[in-house]
Amino acid sequence: MTPQSVGISETRIVLGKHSGRHAIADRLRALGYGLTEEEINRIFIRFKELADVKKEVFDEDLEAIVYEESSRSAERYRFVYLNVVSGTATVPTATMQMEVDGKMVQEAGFGVGPVDATFTAIRKITKTDYPLLKYAVNAVTGGTDAQGEATVQLKFNGRSAVGRGAHPDVLVASAKAYINALNRLEWLSKDIKKVEVA
Repeated sequence: MTPQSVGISETRIVLGKHSGRHAIADRLRALGYGLTEEEINRIFIRFKELADVKKEVFDEDLEAIVYEESSRSAERYRFVYLNVVSGTATVPTATMQMEVDGKMVQEAGFGVGPVDATFTAIRKITKTDYPLLKYAVNAVTGGTDAQGEATVQLKFNGRSAVGRGAHPDVLVASAKAYINALNRLEWLSKDIKKVEVA
């Protein structure tokens, strides 16, 4: 019996923590991605981090990593560390560490929930307070160990930027998405200044 006889178009190789760089590169090519060696290396590092958390890594997980890596503009802000304390008998608190222009900055924020506390900490670190137009979280795959993919849309000076982040911890995914949106706004504001000067 072949996979095709039961409706499966091809045999899927399960990717896990023991999969090598070559297997990941082959899988990315099979999915239709034409990536440089440097991009494959960055994606492989992210894959290994994910494979340490998840038992199996699906195509959708790989595609989420590819999207997140490709959507990164020049990064002024970079995620380093997040610790969140939340519950019914405590004030939600997020302790955040980020790189801002290459310098390590740490701050804590409070909020009505863990996501609000996380976003408050990011705003304090970056000294920004852009209106949040949209926030959404979806599971990339099924199962309790699924990656969460967060989407954040921020607005500044009539322009908006969408950031995305993926991670098995939805709070980390949310923080990465917010930071990604901030970096995109930075890139947009530089682009606007270039047009004004020209």
